Amino acid sequence: MRWVALASLVLALAPDALAVKSQDFKTCSQSGFCRRGRALSTRAAEAKANKTTWVSPYSIDSSSLSISPSDASFTAAVKSSLYPDIKFGLELRVHEDGVVRVRMNEVDGLRKRYDEAASWALIREPEISKDITWKAGKKDVKAKYGENEVVVAFEPLKVTLLRNGKEQIVLNGEGLLHMEHFRAKEEPKKVEEGEEVVTDSEGQQEVMQQEPTVNPRAWFEGETEDDYWDEKFNSWTDTKPKGPESLSLDIDFPNHAHVYGIPQHATRLALPTTSGPEATYTDPFRLHNADVFEYLADSTMSLYGSIPLMHAHSADSTVAVFNAIGSETWIDISHPVKDKSTLSHWISESGILDVFLLPGPTPSDIFAQYARLTGTTALPAHWSLGYHQCRWNYVSSEDVRAVQKRFDEEDIPVDVFWLDIEYAEEHKYFIWDKKTFPDPVEMTEDVAASGRKMVVIIDPHLKRTSSYPVYQEASEKEFLVKNKDGGEYEGWCWSGSSSWVDCFNPAVADWWVEKFKLEKLDGRYSWVESTKDVHIWNDMNEPAIFNGPEISMHKDSIHYGGWEHRDVHNINGMLFHNLTSLAVLRRTSPPQRPFVLTRSFYAGSQRFGAMWTGDNLGTWDHMAVGIKMVLANSIAGMTFAGSDVGGFFGNPEPEMLVRWYQVGIFSPFFRAHAHIDTKRREPYLLDEPYKSIVKDILRLRYKLLPVWYTAFRETSVTGKPVVRPHYVEFPKDVKGFDLDDQFFVGSSGLLVKPVTDKGATEASVYLPAEDQVYYDYFSHVAYPSTSSGKQIAVPAALDQIPFFIRGDSIILTRERPRRSSPLMAKDPFTLTVALGKTGQAKGELYLDDGTSYAHESGDWVWREFVATTEGKKKKAVVKIESKDLGKTRGSEAVDPTKVTSPSKELSTETYDSKNAFAKSIEGVRVEKLVVLGLGSKPSSVKAAVSGEGDKELVWEWKEGVAASDKKMKDGSAASELIIKDPKVTITKDWVISVQL
Repeated sequence: MRWVALASLVLALAPDALAVKSQDFKTCSQSGFCRRGRALSTRAAEAKANKTTWVSPYSIDSSSLSISPSDASFTAAVKSSLYPDIKFGLELRVHEDGVVRVRMNEVDGLRKRYDEAASWALIREPEISKDITWKAGKKDVKAKYGENEVVVAFEPLKVTLLRNGKEQIVLNGEGLLHMEHFRAKEEPKKVEEGEEVVTDSEGQQEVMQQEPTVNPRAWFEGETEDDYWDEKFNSWTDTKPKGPESLSLDIDFPNHAHVYGIPQHATRLALPTTSGPEATYTDPFRLHNADVFEYLADSTMSLYGSIPLMHAHSADSTVAVFNAIGSETWIDISHPVKDKSTLSHWISESGILDVFLLPGPTPSDIFAQYARLTGTTALPAHWSLGYHQCRWNYVSSEDVRAVQKRFDEEDIPVDVFWLDIEYAEEHKYFIWDKKTFPDPVEMTEDVAASGRKMVVIIDPHLKRTSSYPVYQEASEKEFLVKNKDGGEYEGWCWSGSSSWVDCFNPAVADWWVEKFKLEKLDGRYSWVESTKDVHIWNDMNEPAIFNGPEISMHKDSIHYGGWEHRDVHNINGMLFHNLTSLAVLRRTSPPQRPFVLTRSFYAGSQRFGAMWTGDNLGTWDHMAVGIKMVLANSIAGMTFAGSDVGGFFGNPEPEMLVRWYQVGIFSPFFRAHAHIDTKRREPYLLDEPYKSIVKDILRLRYKLLPVWYTAFRETSVTGKPVVRPHYVEFPKDVKGFDLDDQFFVGSSGLLVKPVTDKGATEASVYLPAEDQVYYDYFSHVAYPSTSSGKQIAVPAALDQIPFFIRGDSIILTRERPRRSSPLMAKDPFTLTVALGKTGQAKGELYLDDGTSYAHESGDWVWREFVATTEGKKKKAVVKIESKDLGKTRGSEAVDPTKVTSPSKELSTETYDSKNAFAKSIEGVRVEKLVVLGLGSKPSSVKAAVSGEGDKELVWEWKEGVAASDKKMKDGSAASELIIKDPKVTITKDWVISVQL
C-alpha cells in the first residue's frame, strides 16, 4: 500500500496496465507525413496499373558533376522538376571496405535539415577508398570494384549496386524519392476590393474564385497540403513550426526475397509484408521509440528501440542498407515478384538522405561492414552473463538480504539482484529511501560478499523540486530539454512533475559522470552511498512521459543546438545509455567494465551495454515472439539482448515459467522480472518438481558460461551475433530462411530450439542442409542430417530441452555448481568432443579476468582445441590438441579499436603467453574429456604435454554408433569415450592420442 500512496498521482496518468492502449499511438493514417508518403506510393502504383508513365521528378545536373581526384567520391547538384528553384546536393562515397554511402541534402534552404544522425551512430568517419575511381558517361557515373559496381543514373536519379552484373540494391527505382523542402507558410489570401465573398455552412468567409487553380504538382504530391503546418492527435497539437520536411525513399532488392532487421517489433524474423496483394499487415513497420505497456505479440507497432538497418537475403548473396535517420520512420514492405524480390518504402518525418549500402556478399561480411560503421558489442563483464533476479520491487534492504539467503539455502545460482524505482525517495534517483533502505552500502557489500552485484534503476526524468540536488544542478546549468517557448520542458513520469536531461548538450557528459563518483565532491552532488558493485538500469529513456503525446515528448520541444525533438527522437535514448555507461566506467581508477541495461536504443547502442524487450506479458505468445525479437536485435548489432523471463505482467503457471527459463538461459541477457502487482515468483518459491527443474536449467546456464563468454569475445571483434538465426550460419539453405524459433549459439556448434507450446511433449527440429551428424546435448543420441536438410521429431517433456551439438564441434564447460559465476574462476573444465562425419572437430575458449580492461593490453588466454583422425579405420589415431591462438592470431583476440595501449598494439609478435592473467590460472585443469562418435573402442589413450613425457590415461568406453556410420538411424546412441582427469591444464599445449 505504501507504493500506492507514493505514486497514486502518477498512476492516474500512467498507461493502463491491463492491455495495450492502441488509441494512444498513431497509425499511419493518423500521421500526416506517413499519409503523404503512402499516398505518393499509391499514386505511383495506380499510374503503373493504368500504364501511365511515372518518372521521378529528381535528376542530376550532369554539368555539376565533380569527381574527386584523390578518392572514390563525387558530388553533384540535384534538381526537382516540381520545384526548379529548390536546390539539392548529392554526394556518393565508396569506403575502403566497399560500403557505399549516399547523401542528399537541401542546399541553401530556408532552414537547415537535421544532418547529425550518422555522427551519433558511427564510431568514426569511414575511410574513403583511394583505389576505386568513378567514371562519368553521358547518362550515368559508375564505379567498379571487384565483383561490385555502383551505377548512378542522371535522369531520373537512381542509384544501383550490382554484383557480377546482377542488381542487389536499387534506390529510387520506383520513383518514390521525395525530400519535402523548407518553405514559407502562405497566409490566407486577403479579400481585395471588388472580389465576391461568400459564407460557408460554418459561417466562415471565403473569397469566391472565378476559376479553380490547377496544381501542376498534384500528380506527385497530391491536391492538398496534408498536415503541413500543424497536426492534431487526440488532445495534442504538434505546432510544426518548420512546416513539412519529410523524406520518402524506395529501396528495392530485386533479387532478394527475404528481408530481416529494422528492430524493434514484435513479429517474425523474416519481415512480413505490409503492402501489396495478400499483405500480412495493413500498417507499415514503425520506428518511433515508445513506451508500450503490454504490447501486442504480433504487430508492426513501434516499440522501445529503433535500428534502421535491413538485411536482404537470398541463396546467392546477402546485402543490407543502413538508413541513418533519427526521426520517426515508417517502412512498407512488399514482394513485387513473389519468392524473388522485395521492395521497401521508407518514410521519415525529417532529416537528410544518408544511406549506407552494405554489399556483403555473405552474412558475415554484412556484420563486419556494419561493425566498422557503428562498432561492436562491448565485451561485457563475465558476471553479467549469469542469472539476474529482478522485480518491481524488492522493498527493503532486508528484503534483498532475505532473497539472497533463500537462493543460497536452495543452492540456486544467481549473480545479480536488481532494484526498481521504489528504492528512491519520492522517485528521486540516486537518493535512497532511508525508511526502507537505511544501509545501502552495507546491503551491497553483503551481496558482493558472495561475488554478486546489484543493479539499480536510474531514469532520465528528474523530479522538479528544490530538495533534489541532481535536478537543481541540471536546472542551474541549463542541462534540461526546453519546451517550444524556451523554458524547461515539464512532463509527468514516476517522479511526478519532471524535467529531462538533454544528453545532446556536450557539457552534460562530464556533469553526469560526476553524479556517479563514489567520493564527495566540493559543492556538487555525487552518489557516495553507492559502491563499485552497483551497476545501472536505464528505463523510460524513449523518453516515456505519461501526459505527453503518444506517452512521449512533444515533437516541438527543443534540444541543444536548437534541434526539435522530432529530429532526434529515436537517438535520444541511446545518448542517455551512452553517458551512463561512461559514468559507471569512469567512477573508479583503474576503470571496471560497466553493466548498463537500456530499454531504448538506436544504431550504435551495442557499444554501451545490454537491452531487453520491454514490458512483455506472461503468455505463451509473448514467450515465443521474444525469441524472434532477440534474434532480430542480434542481427542488427544489438546482440546483448533478452526478454523478461516469466513476462513482466501476469502470473504464469508453473509449466509456462519452466519453459520460459528454458528460453532465458539461451538468451545473451538473462533476467527474470515481474510487475509490482504480480505474485512473487523467484525460482525457490516453486513447488516440486518445478523447482528442481528450474534449478537444473539455471545450472546449465552456468555450465555453459565459457561458451557464452567465448561467443561474446567473437562478437566484440567481428560483429557476428552471439545468437544466430539459421540463415546466418547456413546462408544457402533455402529451407532455413524463415526459421526463427531455433538458433545457434555463437560459433560453438550448439543448436537449440526452446519449447514455447503449452503441453508439449515432443518438438520438431530442422537440421541444416549438410552431410553432418547432430548429437543430443544431454543423452548423446545422434541424428544424421542430409544435404537437403531434414526435420526430426525429438522428445520435449517439461524437463527436456531440444539442444544439440553439431558434429565437428568441441564444447568446453564448467560442471561444478556454484552460487555465482565469480566463484567459478578457478574451476576445472570438461571438454566434449563431438566428432563429425570425417572424424574432425574443433572449438575455442577465451578467458580473461572478466571485469577489468587488462585484456586490451594482452592479459587473456585464447585456446583452440582441434580433433583430427589419421590413418585407416581399424588403425586410426584420433588426436585431440590444445593450441595457443595467441601465437597465430593474437591480433584478432581483441577489437583493435579498443586496445588501450596504442604503443603496444597486440599481435602475434607482442603477445605473451605467460601474461599476468595466464599465470593466475596456470593451475586450472581439464578434469574430464568426452569423445562422441569414435569408430571403435580404443586400444590406448595417452596424453603428451609440452615439455613433459607421454602419460597413459584412465578411460571408460560406451558402445554406440560412429559419426561416420552411413547407416546411422535417428536417435541412435553415439559411442562415448570418457577420460577422467586427463592430467592436462587449460593454458598449456598438449595432445591426447586415442589409438583405435
